[in-house]
Amino acid sequence: MKVSKLVSTVILGMSILLGNQANAATQIIVNGSTTVLPVMQKVAESYMAANPGVEIVISGGGSGNGIKALIDGLCNIAMASRDIKNNELELAKKNGINPTRISVAIDALIPVVNPKNTVSNLTMQQLQDIYMGKITNWKDVGGKDAPIVVFSRDTSSGTYETWYEKVMKKQRVMPAALLQASNGSIVQAVSSNPNAIGYIGFGYLNDTIKKIDVNGIVASQASALDGTWSIARELYVFINGEGSPELQSFIKYLVDPKKGQKAVEEIGFIKLPQK
Repeated sequence: MKVSKLVSTVILGMSILLGNQANAATQIIVNGSTTVLPVMQKVAESYMAANPGVEIVISGGGSGNGIKALIDGLCNIAMASRDIKNNELELAKKNGINPTRISVAIDALIPVVNPKNTVSNLTMQQLQDIYMGKITNWKDVGGKDAPIVVFSRDTSSGTYETWYEKVMKKQRVMPAALLQASNGSIVQAVSSNPNAIGYIGFGYLNDTIKKIDVNGIVASQASALDGTWSIARELYVFINGEGSPELQSFIKYLVDPKKGQKAVEEIGFIKLPQK
């Protein structure tokens, strides 16, 4: 009986040890921009397949939320479609966090309408006037006589920040604009409303929406890279300092031209130019 109890105790102890080892896989927590989200999901999937001991947990919520999570020590990687702000840097320093920025892709921010809309080009001024509420009917920009339904990202979004700076010239989007929490929700809203207009990241373009040229320029990988498409930006991730060896390994994979950057291109975004 004593031997039996001893064997049972040893087996139980081994089970606990093995269970702890199974749970000891490296976990990388990622939070932030919904624009960067599909890039991260695609790269994380291939990285975890090649590195079974690593678990990458990803959630969206916007660039501001991701940076806040990094500052609060709630994630290892913050995804952002904008740069970190001075007040965020100050708060990070107070919390002992040293944000390091890494570029992971290039994005072209694109105005989109419903495929039934006959308008195919708008000037930058017309875009600004629509989003300020100065132009309210499609007939005033060459379309049919119908009210313009304006969709915008919410203010915690890096995509909103880019639109605010590059299109609105720091003029506020009108209060009547219908705010959406993600690129995906903009796509869904515009695709289901023939009078809608919105804006999304390059990688979210699909056949359910129609992209609009701006000042006669077509959004493309080439025009985003050479600067002729003026609503272009870099997409980033932020980590604390240099990060752990495991984190460094993943970041290296993310920016590798034959690995992470290949995935960036596969899902429709623009890979980093080779130096």
